[in-house]
Amino acid sequence: MSGNPRYEPKGRLGRLVHGFEEGMIAFLLGMMTILTFVNVVLRYVFNGLNIWSLEVVSILFAWLVLFGIAYGFKVTMHLGVDAMLNILSPGPRRLMGMLSALVCVFYALLILKGAWDYWAPFAALPETTGRWFPTGFDPNTRDRAFFETDQVPMLSWLRWLEGAINQGETYSKLPRVVPYVILPLSALLILWRIIEATARIFAGRQENLIVSHEAEDAVEDVAAHRDAEI
Repeated sequence: MSGNPRYEPKGRLGRLVHGFEEGMIAFLLGMMTILTFVNVVLRYVFNGLNIWSLEVVSILFAWLVLFGIAYGFKVTMHLGVDAMLNILSPGPRRLMGMLSALVCVFYALLILKGAWDYWAPFAALPETTGRWFPTGFDPNTRDRAFFETDQVPMLSWLRWLEGAINQGETYSKLPRVVPYVILPLSALLILWRIIEATARIFAGRQENLIVSHEAEDAVEDVAAHRDAEI
């Protein structure tokens, strides 16, 4: 069976970044839980409903998924099918791991371009030109900075966006550029984490991008412990 060592952050900066990422995931989960609980109480106890919080929960869920994808590449928790890899010797297995990692880097680059091109108009920024990879910026990009969320109230500390991207026009609701910013950020983070994983595979510190057989190892440990007791 193939396997990867458990991720351990190295250095003070590595521990800070790792702690921030885990804290962010916990924060997003916690806020989703709190807002959902509050809505349940409002609906069944006070016969009301906080409409904007439903939209916020949807936004937080999207942030959690996209942020979690990058985190998953870092700690090697993505699932995969390794039936073919397991029948190969270590050399070819490592080569296949490198090839799959390079394909993922290519795919992540495509995602980054698509994420930027989708988000940029909402930030009054130009999309990129080129079908596959950026070849420049399109000056004819249609400005969509005036688009707002459906129900989320505008936050006072974000009013500077009105002058920065909306030609001074006020927002009645939170502009879409704010929740959508997770698209290019997560795409960039995913690309960076895949490149890091590729470097670890090349250096021989990791075999592939997918999760190791932790569940099977746990079952084997339980069986070994049971046999020892018998």
